[in-house]
Amino acid sequence: MTHDDIFKRVSQILSEELGIDPEAIDMDANFIEDLNADSLDIVDLIVEMEHEFDVSIPDDEAEQIRTVGDAVNYIADNI
Repeated sequence: MTHDDIFKRVSQILSEELGIDPEAIDMDANFIEDLNADSLDIVDLIVEMEHEFDVSIPDDEAEQIRTVGDAVNYIADNI
């Protein structure tokens, strides 16, 4: 699975969970500052990504995922 494939799937999750137009999401988008996610949203997003990609994201790793690019890179490195 390529980074582009992962990005598309992560964007779809963000769009569904946060009600954001997928066209407004890019790799540099910060979950809190740019996508207006709160801490509860982020927990939900991490759980959705774990299920979608069949990966486990430990809490200490999840805290380091701040942007869409961070999520895509983490998933790419761990699937």
